Formats: sequence, structure tokens, C-alpha cells
Amino acid sequence: MSVRIDITGLRREKVAVAPSPLAELGMALHVLSEPGHHPGLQGWVTGVTARLDAHLADRMSEADFLWRTSFSDLFMPFAGIPGRDTLPGATLADDLDLLDKLTDDQFVDAGLEFVCSPGYAYDSRRPGPLADAEMRRRALELAAARGPRQLRFARRLLADPPGVRAWLRQFLEDCDAAFFAETWSRLCHPLASDARHKSELLRHKGLAEALGAVSPSLTLDGVGGAAGRIVVDKLIEGRTHTGDGGLLLVPTSLGRPHLTVLHRFGWQPVIQYPVSAAEPAAPLTVEQLALRMTALAHPVRMRLCRNLARSANTTGELAQMLGMTPPEISRHLAVLKKAGLLTTRRRGRYVLHQLDVAVVARLGSDFLEGLLR
Repeated sequence: MSVRIDITGLRREKVAVAPSPLAELGMALHVLSEPGHHPGLQGWVTGVTARLDAHLADRMSEADFLWRTSFSDLFMPFAGIPGRDTLPGATLADDLDLLDKLTDDQFVDAGLEFVCSPGYAYDSRRPGPLADAEMRRRALELAAARGPRQLRFARRLLADPPGVRAWLRQFLEDCDAAFFAETWSRLCHPLASDARHKSELLRHKGLAEALGAVSPSLTLDGVGGAAGRIVVDKLIEGRTHTGDGGLLLVPTSLGRPHLTVLHRFGWQPVIQYPVSAAEPAAPLTVEQLALRMTALAHPVRMRLCRNLARSANTTGELAQMLGMTPPEISRHLAVLKKAGLLTTRRRGRYVLHQLDVAVVARLGSDFLEGLLR
């Protein structure tokens, strides 16, 4: 599974790296709603929560489905501006002005996606729920299935898009005054520095090098030596294309372990990636995760791992321990080895196998990172 971005014909000058105050505020709201996703930010969450006004905290729950489980594209409005190459604003006010420039159809569509999902699908080439009664009925039906808060918000959004725009802008401005302005003043310079570094890589070494520095989960794929698409290794399926627009890379200091991709039809593709002082570690691919979990799920291989965790053993020793034939043991060992769970060493004419306990110990965190990527 992966998200694929078709970049056929994309010119280098159409690829940009820039931080976004609004996208980072969206990430901040997510961290406050789901602190368990971000154990390294517990201190920041505790500090913000302790001084948060109770009324503002209540307002956060009114529409937290826009940022709790995923991230609404409303936090990246620059991607929806015609031309598909608009950069984020330098300030939160600039980004909010871009949010105001989205059409009502764009605003309602992006707002409904996570209010009504799963099941909500909108094609901007057709009339949307503001004009199509059947789409409107379906959106309200999906929102009702999610819960009463979602249904109330969907009704407000469909009945009064300008009123919801005003409510959302005021809410985000109040968050800025309450905690985000202070946070952004600390984060904006490191984010700008990272954006400059990635831009230099892009300029001097090309897109493949820049993407590799952004995340090992990004690869450049093509046919005949020509780069044709970016593949983002994630546990979802998605497709988009740059077309005659651009590609935007947005760094985030609060986002680890999330690597998010905006792939809305008709919008500029955006990849929001976490930054850190250290070089990005190579995460397991979805295929590697599946291999390891499948390998460990078999009861015979679980018994093998029990023995191999305690000491190194030969195939013959394992066959005696488990009452199986050496060829049967060899087949199970091959599965464990292909999954990267074993180490082997030779002792004379014997090959000793042992469980790589460090790899197994990381599997839980690797799996969680794969889910949240």
C-alpha cells in the first residue's frame, strides 16, 4: 500500500519547500487531542493544557474530528488556490487569508471529508453538496452515523458556510493568542532552516536526494530513467498528480511520527514531513512490517523463537527440540530470516541461528509508527 504522486513533466522550479504556520497549528491541535501519538511532546502538552482557558478547551471539542484522527486539508488552504503552486503564508494571518480565498464548495468539501468519513467522496467536476440535494442528503447521513457532534457540524457547514468560516478563523486566532504564537516563535526559525537546507539539496543534487533527506519512506520511481512518480510508503492507498501545478514539501516540528500527504483531486500535492536534529532513521516499509508480523504469527515459528531467544541453535538441534524434521525446521527458519528476525553465524561445519531480540523488541514501536505514518 502507498500514496502515489504522478510528477510527469514536473519542472524543478515547481517544487518548493516551505513551512506553514497554519499547518503547524493544525498539528499542534492534533497533538493536544492525541498526546499518546507523540510521547516526546508530553512536556509541551502538559504546559499548554495547564494554562488553557476552559472555554477555549470546550471549543476545541466542537470540531476536533478535523484534526484528531487525521488532518483536514483546511489546514493547507494554499494547496487549493487556482494554479496549484501557491506557497504557504509567512504568518498565520497570511495562511488564514488563503483559507478565506477557497470557494464555498472547496471549503465545505474539505470540511465534510473527516466529518463524514469513511464513505464520503466528492469530485469537484460535479455539483457538490451545496448544489446537489442527493449529495447533501448522503453527507448528512454519513455524519449522523459518526455521531451527534458530527451531524451538528455538518448541518452548520451546509447551511451557513460563511458562518463556519468565521467561526473557524476566530477559533484559530484564539488558539494563536492562547498558546500557538509562543510555540511558533520557537519553531519557525528551525523550520525555515530545514526548508532552506532541503531547497539547497533540491537545487544542487536533485529531487531524489531531497526526498531521501525528507524521509526514507519517500522514493522516486520512473521508467527508462525518467522520474515519473513519488511513492510514499503508507498503510493507505491514494493517488494524485502535479499536472501543470507544483509539489510542496512542508516541514513540521510537532508531527513525528506522522508523514502526511495531501492528495485531494484538483489541489496541489503536499507532503508534510517531520524534522529533527538527527538524520532520519530508515523506518520499516509496509512490506517489511507485514513480513515480520506474518512470520511471528505461526505457532511453530513462535516456539522456534522461544528457543532461539535463549541461545543459538543449529537446524538439527531445533528439529530435536520441536520433534520435527530438519527440512521442516529449515523452511520455518527461512521465513524468519527473510523477515529479518534472525542472525546466523558459522561454527565449523555448523550454522547457528539466533533470534535478533533487539529487532523483535522494536517491532511494537515499528508497527505503531507504520500505523501513524
